Amino acid sequence: MMGFYILIGAISLVSWLISNTLKRKFKKYSKIQLRNGMSGAEIAEKMLADHGISDVKVISTPGMLTDHYNPKNKTVNLSESVYNQRNAAAAAVAAHEVGHAVQHAKAYQWLTMRSKLVPVVSISSKFSQYLIFGGLIMGAASGAAGIGLYIAIAGLGLMAMGTVFSFITLPVEYDASNRALAWLKNKNMVSREEFAGSKDALKWAARTYLVAALGSLAMLLYWGLQILGGRD
Repeated sequence: MMGFYILIGAISLVSWLISNTLKRKFKKYSKIQLRNGMSGAEIAEKMLADHGISDVKVISTPGMLTDHYNPKNKTVNLSESVYNQRNAAAAAVAAHEVGHAVQHAKAYQWLTMRSKLVPVVSISSKFSQYLIFGGLIMGAASGAAGIGLYIAIAGLGLMAMGTVFSFITLPVEYDASNRALAWLKNKNMVSREEFAGSKDALKWAARTYLVAALGSLAMLLYWGLQILGGRD
């Protein structure tokens, strides 16, 4: 189990470092005011209009870094600061979330695949570790693999689905950022300095998803070795 704790500690440390860096970056770029004076909400609405999307609403949502696109009710949800502020960080986040709306409108395959997995992963993520721990405990208590092994393997399968989901998320997030940055640049929405800030902010935001995916893979491999490694 020591290896498990070391793995968890390493993943948590890297995640914490990237999260803190992301917060510092957004704080830094929040001080770069847009020369066009547009708020995050106005940026989002213009990007939607430029892509011919008229059935998506831009709304404000409470919290910090709670920005997201909801494909079910077609809403671009911007945190209060992003919705109201007029800086490079707000422009980057608003455009990124609209990037997801553009993906939805164009039936971007990775987004479609990710959306189909959401209901399954929401269930599997709740039960995977319970099944793994339960199966291993049952096997240890009985002194043989038996049904305990199969229960643990079932949990491993559910965990694998979560890992697949986290890797499918990567192209979705990177593509949304690329669409956002291309639009900001091609439409001259930001100055060179503002664009550099927006690009850097989105780069660090993407790294949070990369670390999450690698962490999920590491966990899957670890438990895979614990469950299957000792078999003849």
